[in-house]
Amino acid sequence: MDNRKYNMNKRIFLVFCSFLLIVTVTLAQEVQFTGNARSVVGVGETFNLTYSVNAQASNFHGPAITGFDVLSGPYTSTSSSIRAINGRTSISIASTFTYILRANKEGTFEIPAATVTADNKQYHSNVVVIKVVKNAGSGQNTSPGGTTGKNNNQNNGEIQSGSNDVFVKAVVDNNNPIQGEGIILTYKIFFKVSISQPNITKPSSFEGFWSHVLKDNVKYNQYTQTIDGEVYHVAELLKVVLYPLKSGKLVIDPFELECVAQYKRQTKTKTGDPFFDDFFNNSFFNESYANVEKTLKSNSVVINVRPLPTAEKPVDFSGAVGTFTFKTDLDKTKTKTNDPINLKCTITGKGNIQLIDKLNINFPPDFETYDPKIINNVSTTGAGTSGSQTFEYLIIPRKAGKFTIKPIPFSYFDLEKKRYVTLSSPLYTVDVEKGSGDAASVTYSSIGKEDIKYIGSDIRHIKNEPFVPGKAGIFFFASTGFFLWLLIPVLFFIIFIILWKKQEMRKSDLALMKNRKATRIAIQRLKKANAFLKEQQQEAFYIEISQALWGYLSDKFGIPLAELSMDSVHEALVKKNVKDEIIQQFIETLNNTEYARFAPGEKTMIMEKTYQEALEIITRIERELR
Repeated sequence: MDNRKYNMNKRIFLVFCSFLLIVTVTLAQEVQFTGNARSVVGVGETFNLTYSVNAQASNFHGPAITGFDVLSGPYTSTSSSIRAINGRTSISIASTFTYILRANKEGTFEIPAATVTADNKQYHSNVVVIKVVKNAGSGQNTSPGGTTGKNNNQNNGEIQSGSNDVFVKAVVDNNNPIQGEGIILTYKIFFKVSISQPNITKPSSFEGFWSHVLKDNVKYNQYTQTIDGEVYHVAELLKVVLYPLKSGKLVIDPFELECVAQYKRQTKTKTGDPFFDDFFNNSFFNESYANVEKTLKSNSVVINVRPLPTAEKPVDFSGAVGTFTFKTDLDKTKTKTNDPINLKCTITGKGNIQLIDKLNINFPPDFETYDPKIINNVSTTGAGTSGSQTFEYLIIPRKAGKFTIKPIPFSYFDLEKKRYVTLSSPLYTVDVEKGSGDAASVTYSSIGKEDIKYIGSDIRHIKNEPFVPGKAGIFFFASTGFFLWLLIPVLFFIIFIILWKKQEMRKSDLALMKNRKATRIAIQRLKKANAFLKEQQQEAFYIEISQALWGYLSDKFGIPLAELSMDSVHEALVKKNVKDEIIQQFIETLNNTEYARFAPGEKTMIMEKTYQEALEIITRIERELR
């Protein structure tokens, strides 16, 4: 037994030694860089645009794609294969870059060449020609449960996927509430594979509900759940608090979400030697991953809303449902005519408090009142809506005497007690003495007592201006001034047309427009990169930094993205008389950005340094070009 184990270990050791020797003596092959896509697609159809290079590649710069919507990409994958022919074994490495595109209009479109660096040389791909027709066979793979997946399955790799690996679901905590009772709607995503970039593309409509979307969490609440014997990871994407405004059957429409799922892909190597094939066809050598974009659709949710009871329903009930307290406060009970009084009514509690918009108050007819000022201090969380709502009334007594403000009722349906409850304020007695002025000596600009202004009298005297008669026989019609006023609009119209034409000519100059927008677009991308830096989203951060730098160069100097390289960058900056020091710094910043994500050390510090370098070099170039 020990001898057999020894022989097996010896054999594995010899295979490893042979593998190392093979790598060192493998002859270099000619590098080929090609672009490939379906030649005919239909309008609205999604398809893959793939660039393949038969070597280890870096510095891939995609083409300027027009006529199509770029849904995602480029996704990068690397594969290797081993061949044994007539006793000679060779190893080849291939890199693939995949875009997911969608056709949006008919016509024939040319996608220009992409560039890549392999073996320290830059290579250009072929031009890809795609014809978009009104109808074509769909290239999408649709899985059960409203899931659509588009993948870049290539290199004869088998993607290990299932129809229910990722799905979304809308869940409510109560399907049978009473009218006005709050419920929580939670959108969840279930997944067994790695996912990224979840994005709600079509939110649900909440017809028949008052809704409040809870603030999105930076970190989703995640946990695991077993369904039909399968363990899923669950992330809560969104929570919405809903209050039904009417009774009956209410339907919440499905929502749609897009995300990228990562699947394992296994490639097979055939050398002719069974032992050699078994050895290299394990997951250590041939397992890779493929990114698949999925469109997910949730279930619709049916809510059966029970009506509020009609028995013992108070006359003043206005739809408040929950648990509340009611408090009133009158700032003074002794005053003078035309002196304002403030009445505050505060409702505090938990429920549909934000839907309470009025109170039933009977003021004495000799009091002048205004619409209340409503102060809202309400917060909505996963536990529901709670807080307070205050109604401030401004009251102006116009006559002297003793007046009473009858108790103010407030009725609501108590969810805990399952019945209507009526609360009321105390009866207020107000003694009004005669003031110095009368009712016409006050004006009101708002409901606040600090905004009341006394004008001293109720009638403004008519000003007596001297009458100056005009000369007889002189008319404005057909006069010089009359014709000038007719010409002025025509002159303005002509000036407007001239300016508009000049603006249209500028817009038609694409190079000029790109140049003018280059800095603004770069700053916007740097802002997005800064947001990703704060959220520690490393991959998205470096993508935005790279696009900010390369896109700035492309737009500023009119260089197509496909033709951008270190040499073309140097040449363009030299032509603009940019200092050599700044040119060198820009090129170093580009190189540092490419390698920063793989650099050892603390990732946050490296990302911050990369961000500062990109911001500084764009600022310096802008100053040089002024």
